[in-house]
Amino acid sequence: MEEIEIYLDAAKETMEKAVGHAKSELGKIRAGKAMPSMLDSVMVDYYGNPTPINQTASISTPDARTIFVKPWEKSIIPEIEKGIMNSGLGFNPQNDGEQIIISVPQLTEERRVQLVKQAKTVTEDGKIRVRNARKDANDEIKSLLKEGVSEDAVKNAEIDVQELTDKFVKVMDELLTYKESEIMTV
Repeated sequence: MEEIEIYLDAAKETMEKAVGHAKSELGKIRAGKAMPSMLDSVMVDYYGNPTPINQTASISTPDARTIFVKPWEKSIIPEIEKGIMNSGLGFNPQNDGEQIIISVPQLTEERRVQLVKQAKTVTEDGKIRVRNARKDANDEIKSLLKEGVSEDAVKNAEIDVQELTDKFVKVMDELLTYKESEIMTV
């Protein structure tokens, strides 16, 4: 029975990681409001090393349409600008000599639809990870039959794994619903 608990815990942990990853990826999809996390994927050439932008500057949002990037060293302002422009985020950074100012444009209806599709893809990938964790756990639990674990214990464990799966798939659906409403709200 202890082996079953180990497999259930492992499945739960894997499913939690899948949800965490989906949350992280959904956080990178911009919903029209300026957020420091929008720049998380931006890399800056910092003395020859690709470095995350948040390790080279402080990032703040004074309002819903503006992001300020204040580098810790003024000499790397051009590198930060280049990193933002090369990131594929579609931002056009402005430099005032002290900091970089990014105006976040309003999203068009077409862009909102694209972002919702992207969010659906992220959550579907998360659901696939959850289902794979279910399959792995069930395979491990079924292998315990050969070790003398009763069929009833295996069936009950499979039911527990399915309940876990349903719970985490529901969480993914809730994440998608929230992100969809965030994106589509003008």
